[in-house]
Order: sequence, then C-alpha cells, then structure tokens
Amino acid sequence: MTDCGCEKAKNDLEEYLHHELRKEDAADIREHMENCPDCMAELRVGEVLTDVVQRACKETAPEDLRVQVLSTLRTMQSAH
Repeated sequence: MTDCGCEKAKNDLEEYLHHELRKEDAADIREHMENCPDCMAELRVGEVLTDVVQRACKETAPEDLRVQVLSTLRTMQSAH
C-alpha cells in the first residue's frame, strides 16, 4: 500500500465513509488516516455527521406536520 496523501483522503472521505471505494483505494485511505491526525479528525467528524443524519432519517415527522406539508403541496400544484 502507498500513502495516498491528505488531498486524496479528504476528497474521497464521503465515499470512504459509505464504503463506496474500491478495496485498494479504501485500504490506502485507511492507512493514511491511521498516520495523519488531521485527516483522522476529519474522518471522526464525518462519522459523527453520518450517524446523526442516519438517525434523523429514521424518525417520523409528526402527523400534523405531514398533513400541513401535503396541503401546501396540493395548493402549489393546483396553482400551476
């Protein structure tokens, strides 16, 4: 493996977090992260944000909000 460098690690961070990279690229980034405190900090922030977004997407909106949004959408659609 080769150290991919900070620029590549940061550019590919999103794909890395979502396991969307080729195995070799992910291994290079993982190796870089283990040896670079700045990039490891970026990774931790990305992990926290990903976790928060995933949890938020699992929550259900209150029924009255859903009704209000649907009503607004119907009004907007009928105007067009």
